[in-house]
Amino acid sequence: MKKANLLYLILLSLILWSCGSDSEKNKKNTTNQASEEDKAEIIFDEYEHNFGRVSEGEKVAYIFSFENKGPGKLVISNASTSCGCTVPKYDTKPIPPGEGGSLEVVFDTSGRDGLQTKTISVRSNSKTPVVVLKITAEVIVNNNN
Repeated sequence: MKKANLLYLILLSLILWSCGSDSEKNKKNTTNQASEEDKAEIIFDEYEHNFGRVSEGEKVAYIFSFENKGPGKLVISNASTSCGCTVPKYDTKPIPPGEGGSLEVVFDTSGRDGLQTKTISVRSNSKTPVVVLKITAEVIVNNNN
């Protein structure tokens, strides 16, 4: 009889413990959803830029403008490129909701020839944590020998 009571208590404890775990999980999910809704949201005016035809050896630049459309402050943590010939410049200060900023991309055409496509991966605390920008150019080599 004592074994049956002990078994009953163990089962009852397990059932109550598992119910408590579910409520804790639900609290965590609700907290995560709330923080997701409070995140910044980076929206660029353009995601691609074409420099057109440029001479080999030129350094060309373009400024990508963006706005923080979310309720939280936006912080760009990193911007990396697909090639060392492309250099991004950006501000790391937090951008309040409703305000904007810019990311300048400088492309050095030295040693390049023909159609060039480069990407810039922008990492931030936005709802979309990585945004990919693209630049293209047709590099023309001047053979003045």
